[in-house]
Amino acid sequence: MAKEIVKKAKLQFMAGQAKPGPALAGVGINMPEFTKAFNDKTRDRGQEPVPVLITVYKDKSFDFKLFTAPTSFKLVQAAKAKKGSSVPNKEVAGTITIAQLKEVAEYKLPDLNTKNIDSAMKQIAGTARQMGIKIEGYDEWLRKETN
Repeated sequence: MAKEIVKKAKLQFMAGQAKPGPALAGVGINMPEFTKAFNDKTRDRGQEPVPVLITVYKDKSFDFKLFTAPTSFKLVQAAKAKKGSSVPNKEVAGTITIAQLKEVAEYKLPDLNTKNIDSAMKQIAGTARQMGIKIEGYDEWLRKETN
């Protein structure tokens, strides 16, 4: 028989650095148990933010699912920028190549609503555009893709 779900919470912590605190207090789980399990599973992911979906059951037990780092984080990292542009259509925050775009898309593929790498690249390119990150050779790649 399936356990009764009481709550689902989507949070984000730095890899290997979750600590008991206000974000976890409202979830209603054993905080030290969660932080130890989360930190053990994410320790190898470096200094990246890790989104996590925590499912809390009626008996106070929980499960959690880890996701890939946010697309914006990966794009800023690839562009070696400090942050995205505050005026994306006028100000360029950084530039990435098609190869870097593909790399980010391959990384994000498990969390996207597609299994097609070209579709994933288009989704990531949309995020890059909204952040003011230019993609070298994207228009040429897109023309080849649509032909």
